[in-house]
Amino acid sequence: MSNPHFYPIGTPGQPWGPAEITQWRARQQKHRSYPHKVLAALEPLRSAWDLETYGEVVYGEERFPLMALRSRGWSSQVPTVLVTGGVHGYETSGVYGAIAFAAHQAAAYAGRVNLLVVPCVSPWAYERIQRWNHDAQDPNRSFRADSPAQESAALMRLVAPLLGQFAAHIDLHETTDTDESEFRPAVAARDGKPFEPATIPDGFYLVDDTGNPQPVFQQAILRAVEQVTHIVPPDGAGGIIGTPLAAPGVIEYDMVGWGLCAGITGARYTSTTEVYPDSPRATPEQCIAAQVAAVCGALDFVLAA
Repeated sequence: MSNPHFYPIGTPGQPWGPAEITQWRARQQKHRSYPHKVLAALEPLRSAWDLETYGEVVYGEERFPLMALRSRGWSSQVPTVLVTGGVHGYETSGVYGAIAFAAHQAAAYAGRVNLLVVPCVSPWAYERIQRWNHDAQDPNRSFRADSPAQESAALMRLVAPLLGQFAAHIDLHETTDTDESEFRPAVAARDGKPFEPATIPDGFYLVDDTGNPQPVFQQAILRAVEQVTHIVPPDGAGGIIGTPLAAPGVIEYDMVGWGLCAGITGARYTSTTEVYPDSPRATPEQCIAAQVAAVCGALDFVLAA
């Protein structure tokens, strides 16, 4: 009997090799334009921000400039905060939420905080609405020394000169229905492991760091977000996405050990947001607004601390 959950590439129980990765890559198609949807949205911000190219992702004939927004009037007398989106390119509200924050809300914090905003860490994946990069690597498991992922390595090089200065880092993500229908089956097949079905939580939640938990910070973010969209309730096992609750709406991962983006700065306050764009209770606009609210909630907390 065939396994209905097995991914259509590879052999059950055997990790992928180059042939399977090539086969997987051939299935990926462009659905949107990074230059038209992201780079074009950043250009009008040049009047208020320093817009800089911090690297380039190159896959064959495709080249993607990596862009960051840096606030002007940088000062050692105020806290420094990193905002990242699009580490997983298919998580749309993270990209657009970072841009929307920079365009509409960041001015309220001018002179009070140094902001470094990276709206789209993984442009190849953004265009293909994909979790992985061109080489079937998950950038959000690749933030470590000698990273195999171009996207992760480039962001770490951008951040490196500022290590020791960051007060906070908020990394904007989504949990989608395709996590269960596509991406978890794909990673199981890629790694030669069995696929274990799970449930997708309906609502917004946060991921804190097991190595540096900051529960008061997380709750401040949730209070801001719940004005925009609903917070996920615990599942039947009392957790979220197979992980026990650390607090309502919050779970914890080992950010540094897992190679997660939110572990790269050494900041005291870190959080990964998770919006659910497939909820019947949330529109795409609400998801973007929730990401903006999360960033503002994090900044307000840091400035009041």
